[in-house]
Amino acid sequence: MKKILVCLGGILLLTGMNPGWTFGQRKVTIKVASIAPENTPWGEALNRLAKAWSEVSGGEVELRVYHNGVAGNEGDVLQKLKINQIQGAVLTSFGINLISPEVMTLSAPFLIRTSEELKRVLEALKPELELKISAKGFHTLTWANAGWVTFFSKSPVFIPSDLKRLKIGTRPEAPELAYAFRSLGYQMVTVSDNDILIALNSNKIQAFYQSPLFAGAMQLFGSAQHMTSLPVAPFMAGIFLNEPGWRAIPERYKPEFMRRAEAISGEINASVIRLEADAVKTMTQYGLKVHQIAPNQAQLWYSEVDGAIDSLLGAAFDRAVYQRVQALLADFRR
Repeated sequence: MKKILVCLGGILLLTGMNPGWTFGQRKVTIKVASIAPENTPWGEALNRLAKAWSEVSGGEVELRVYHNGVAGNEGDVLQKLKINQIQGAVLTSFGINLISPEVMTLSAPFLIRTSEELKRVLEALKPELELKISAKGFHTLTWANAGWVTFFSKSPVFIPSDLKRLKIGTRPEAPELAYAFRSLGYQMVTVSDNDILIALNSNKIQAFYQSPLFAGAMQLFGSAQHMTSLPVAPFMAGIFLNEPGWRAIPERYKPEFMRRAEAISGEINASVIRLEADAVKTMTQYGLKVHQIAPNQAQLWYSEVDGAIDSLLGAAFDRAVYQRVQALLADFRR
C-alpha cells in the first residue's frame, strides 16, 4: 500500500509540473448547432472560436460545430438543447424569442433605427435579458447583430399605403411581428423561408421583410426587384449554451472563453455591416432597385407605429422592455 501511495504521489507531482498532460484528464466536448452556412461570417467566426477554446484549454475543451442547419431549424435545435443532445446553438431573434419573448421587443418595427442605437440599447439591457434567459436554463456567450430587416417587393414601396396594397410574407416563427403588422392594416401571409420564392412566383405574396444578406443568398431579388432603404428592425442573434454544457466547462477557462466569444461578436458585427452593403451592391448590378426614403416619408412609418403601439404592448411586445428601450433611445437621440 505504501508503495502504491508513493507512486501515486509521484504521478501527481509530475502532472502538476506539466499542465499539458493530466492523469485521467476529462475531455469536454460541446456540440454547437448553427443554421448559418460555414462560409458566412457566423460560420467562420464559430470555427475561430472553436480553435481559440481548444488553445486556451490545451485541448481539454472541444467546441464541435455543426454548420449549415444540419441539426434542423431553430425549433428543432431548442428541443435538442433541452434534452442535451447538443449543448450550444447560434439562435436568431426567432429562436431566442422561444426562450425569452422579451428579446423580440428589440425587433419591434422602427423602434431601433441605427447600429449605434442598437449598441446603446444592448449595453443597457443585456444583463437583465441574460438573467431572463438564464432563468430558462440557458447561458448567453455573446450577442451580435445578424443584419437589418427591410422590405423587398414586386412594386416600389415608399410609404405605408404602398405596402398595404401588397400581400406580405411573414415567418411562422415570428407571430409577434405578423400580429403587429396585421394590427396596422397590412395583409400578412405566413410563408416559411424556403417557400418565399415559390410564393412570390405564384403571386401568393408580393412582398416580404428580410435582411439583404438573406435576400441575396436565396436569390429572391429576381422576383422581388424593389427594396425600401428604410431599416425596419435589427435582426438579432447570439450564441447560447444549455446549463449542462456550461457546467461541464472547467471554471478556470470560463473567463477567457467569454472574452474570446465577445471578441468574435465584434468581428461578426463588422463583417455583417460590410457584407450587407456588398450584397445590396451586387443585387443592384442584377436588377434590384433600391428606393431611398426621404425624411418626411420615414416619419410616416414612424408615426403609424407610434400611434398604434399602445395596443401592441402586452400582445405583441413586452411593455416594460419596450418602455425601457424608448427611454434609452430618447436620451441617446438627444
